Amino acid sequence: MKQTLNKLFSRYKKDEISRSKLEGLIYSYFLDNQEKTCISHWKRDDYEDFISWFYPRLKIAIDTYAETGSSFEAFIARYLLISSKEYHVKVVTKSVIEYSAWSARVPDMYVYEEAQHYMQKETKQAISNLVIEKKGRKESRRVLALILKCYYFISDDFAEKTAPLIGIEPKELINKLHEIRDIRHKKDDRLFEKKERVYHQFYKCIVYEKQLLLLKENTAAYEKLKKRTERARRKLEKMREQMGKIRIEATNKEIAEVIGVTKGSVDASLCRLKSKWESLSKKADQN
Repeated sequence: MKQTLNKLFSRYKKDEISRSKLEGLIYSYFLDNQEKTCISHWKRDDYEDFISWFYPRLKIAIDTYAETGSSFEAFIARYLLISSKEYHVKVVTKSVIEYSAWSARVPDMYVYEEAQHYMQKETKQAISNLVIEKKGRKESRRVLALILKCYYFISDDFAEKTAPLIGIEPKELINKLHEIRDIRHKKDDRLFEKKERVYHQFYKCIVYEKQLLLLKENTAAYEKLKKRTERARRKLEKMREQMGKIRIEATNKEIAEVIGVTKGSVDASLCRLKSKWESLSKKADQN
């Protein structure tokens, strides 16, 4: 290895080969002689990925080398070793981030996927109970106000299945949901941005915690990362607390604007539904 790389560098210094030719020959040498490198124990696929990542650094390595002390081959070998450690850290960090992100997101993805396919019988029954008055007539407007109140959590698919239960055409209900979303889109955009920051902080925490498991305890690196993890967790809890105080439901005034009634009518409708829901809940507990 030493003689071969030394000869290549010597030829380059004598202007027998160009700079790009030298870099290409060194790259080819590493590809063909893994067993002669400091990372001969790596899997072949991993090794080839590393050499491809390392190739752009050859230029820096050649420029950095000074012909004093160690030979060119020894210098490149040392440079390769240091770069391999850096590459390993990058690969491990990327794997940790991907693992942590997917581990966190898969349960949510499962829940959302299931929610799109059906409406639970309990939900359907609860809506029916709220709609029907004592005299048997439907009070669609009251439940409509409640649906618009909770617009943030209601999909068009859910609305389409709910509409027949409250005696409203699916298209009409979906249109009204779109109207309330249009009214509140600026507030929702700000809420979305805040949620994204919370998600980012959450993923940062689980990445730190996963990396912490890879470090040896009672070392300087471990203690430093442990403190960083604790700070990240405290910040996350504070952000979650702030998020919990943000109002995500539509105001009664906004609902009244969409339905075409006074705010007082919406206030009364929602108050009546709340009382009815509490009464139905008490009866259900007694049974």
